[in-house]
Amino acid sequence: MNSQWLWRLFTSALPFSLWILSLSGVRSAELPPASNQDAGSVLCFATRGVVQEVRPAEQTLVIRHETITNYMPAMTMPFRVRTSAEMAGLKRGDEIAFQLFVTETNSWVQHIVKTGKVALPEIKTPATPPREMNATARSHHPLLDYKFTNELGQAVSLNDFRGTALAITFFYTRCPIPEYCPRLSKNFQAATQKLIARPDAPTNWHFLSISFDSTFDTPEMLKVYGASYQADPAHWSFLTGPAEQIGELARQSGLTYESTNGIFNHDFRTLIVDAAGHLQTVFPTGGDLSDAIVEEILKAASVTNASAAGIPR
Repeated sequence: MNSQWLWRLFTSALPFSLWILSLSGVRSAELPPASNQDAGSVLCFATRGVVQEVRPAEQTLVIRHETITNYMPAMTMPFRVRTSAEMAGLKRGDEIAFQLFVTETNSWVQHIVKTGKVALPEIKTPATPPREMNATARSHHPLLDYKFTNELGQAVSLNDFRGTALAITFFYTRCPIPEYCPRLSKNFQAATQKLIARPDAPTNWHFLSISFDSTFDTPEMLKVYGASYQADPAHWSFLTGPAEQIGELARQSGLTYESTNGIFNHDFRTLIVDAAGHLQTVFPTGGDLSDAIVEEILKAASVTNASAAGIPR
């Protein structure tokens, strides 16, 4: 893979921004009605937390919650609410008691009760970076050559995949909410199985799941995690590396995340890069995207430098 896809992210933000699809496109209406849930398949946890952000348009609350025994450590995450009425009157800084419901594919919070109020610092909007950078300043970014580490303990750079169609996403293994990181991994699991099963499938494709939890997600942890999804290292790798390099790669790929004491609040990006090194598209995380990923990879694997430039193959 040449440097063109990452170079385009660094030097041409406008085309990239047109591809961006955020999680806000996934509405709570996609949640199955509670009456349709098999009671035996729903986990319910009672817990407490502090509201960090109220997002009415997304029917979502960002909550810094305490440790949920037998499920997840204390962290800050966005949670969808069952009905908009549950959010009525809630504001940033409200202390709440609530219940978290989790199925294999969905989660939501319900029965929210305000219990107090704490003072939180004002949210500061980060400065907007320049939308355009000097296109002639650099045509080869050092991150393309940087050696990350895969789940087998091997040094891997993005440039090792020259001529290969890539699907790239960012995640962390401790994320337990089924619509978030587990959904990304299930998408890759199903897509790899579908591609391998196709008799006409190309061979020049690879999936990269890049962890931004550099401290916890060691190669050993990534190997165990990959095995839980029956990942074939020949077509699906899990990468880690220093936080600075992972953070820069994520930022240039359009991913926003922040970490406080190992707690992550993040959005979602799955990138498709064609075999000529061009960014082809970006998917949101909602729903089963495996068929769409397969379709994009088939197109991406057939692209050459000549065809990408408009020259007939």
